[in-house]
Amino acid sequence: MSLGQNLQFLRKQKEMTQEQLAETLEVSRQSVSKWESDTTYPETDKLLQIANLFHCTLDDLMQKDISSQYVEDKNHYDQHKNQLSKWITIGVGLILFGLTICTFLMAILPNREGYDMDIISAIVFFLFVVVAVAIFIITGLQDSYFVKKHPFIEDFYTEEEKDNFHKKNIILITSGVVLIIVGLIIVMAAEAITLPEYIGQNNINLEDIMGSIFLLCVTIAVTLFVYAGTQSSKYNIKHYNLMQDRNSQTYKNDKKKGLYCGCIMMVATIIYLACGFIRNLWHIAWVVYPIFGVSCGIISMIVDRNNNEEE
Repeated sequence: MSLGQNLQFLRKQKEMTQEQLAETLEVSRQSVSKWESDTTYPETDKLLQIANLFHCTLDDLMQKDISSQYVEDKNHYDQHKNQLSKWITIGVGLILFGLTICTFLMAILPNREGYDMDIISAIVFFLFVVVAVAIFIITGLQDSYFVKKHPFIEDFYTEEEKDNFHKKNIILITSGVVLIIVGLIIVMAAEAITLPEYIGQNNINLEDIMGSIFLLCVTIAVTLFVYAGTQSSKYNIKHYNLMQDRNSQTYKNDKKKGLYCGCIMMVATIIYLACGFIRNLWHIAWVVYPIFGVSCGIISMIVDRNNNEEE
């Protein structure tokens, strides 16, 4: 393949127009057009700029068929995984946002004769849960169908794409951690505030309001973590392929983690419902979810470590 054909292919892969490439290289559009038609050739300094821009060597650019080095996403894997990532993040966010709304409602709307705010808040929370569960079921079925239809995916992501995501992933994780710390600072600051008399007279619970703000910070942080995790999984095509091999250690490992974590979260739900209906502790029982969620993370790490030692 000629230099012009390679340049045209690389430009289109980057979704750049001739004008945009010309502007980047500080040349005219006509120069780029002549390069791509092999009418003229770039000067040495421009060749180096092109190689750096498209992350290739001069040898590849001038003598090899660069298009043969690229693998096409024929199965629309990237589109599917992006949709899956989006909806899983929304589902998790809805559940946590429901908890935030419950806490806020109990803080600003005290119990009055004729209705119990604890029960009303629990109903609101379960409405969010119902929507989230529906999302999880639909996305789960869609993902199962996709996996069954495409049990093997050839890795088509370039190193540049993986490096760009890695940088984005660092920002997402850091932002989530910072949000949680900010939430803790808000809660600690609230404890140092002396409540005005009118707040107590109107039965407004400042601690619960600060708690709902903290939960909002946690909600945003966790959604960032979930999005980062699901996107990270998207780029790990090797793991995707191994998960289709029932004899692989990766498949056995993930099934074991899924079983353990599923049982843990089922126990958490039973405790939450028992505390709510039996002891009427809806306003505090939600803490079982983050506690048991952390337990899932710890167990997953233990399973991974044991399997690595066995290998």
